[in-house]
Amino acid sequence: MQVSPDQAQLLAILVQIQGAQRCIEVGIFTGYSSLAVALVLPEQGCLVACERDEKSIEVAKRYYDRAGVSSKVDVRHGKAADTLHSMIHNGEGCSYDFAFIDADKKMYHEYFELLLRLVRVGGVIVVDNVLWHGRVADTLANDSTTVSIRSFNESLFKDKRVDISMVPIGDGMTICRKR
Repeated sequence: MQVSPDQAQLLAILVQIQGAQRCIEVGIFTGYSSLAVALVLPEQGCLVACERDEKSIEVAKRYYDRAGVSSKVDVRHGKAADTLHSMIHNGEGCSYDFAFIDADKKMYHEYFELLLRLVRVGGVIVVDNVLWHGRVADTLANDSTTVSIRSFNESLFKDKRVDISMVPIGDGMTICRKR
């Protein structure tokens, strides 16, 4: 459920290459991936971290404190879709540089659509678990999560609003650059 060290390093370098200052993460679990991002943000940088599980938030906040990045991380407790809708309604559209999705796989379509409204042109959205342990390529795997990820991957492949690159790191990550 946690990104691997090489995935965390990839997220950090993408944020640095972009010179990102405003980021969003959907699903923080232990806070490892958001910590990797927060550590490379400039002092005035901000990461909005969306998480519905209170225990995960408690764990993540301990690591943010230890690393000295708590001031850069704005943890939002609740359903990520509700948080993202609220951000859009608050006029934050097209004001974020980078976003990372690693949460409820069946919600990937909705998260992606909302993040497309929040991320600026030229901004990046990274999606985790797109290979789903190879199950997305297994025609016999038809459980609801696999089908959902498979459908999401197919829609991304056809989406003309983004340029994509699927990277076989960890459980697969797709890097999307908003056109």
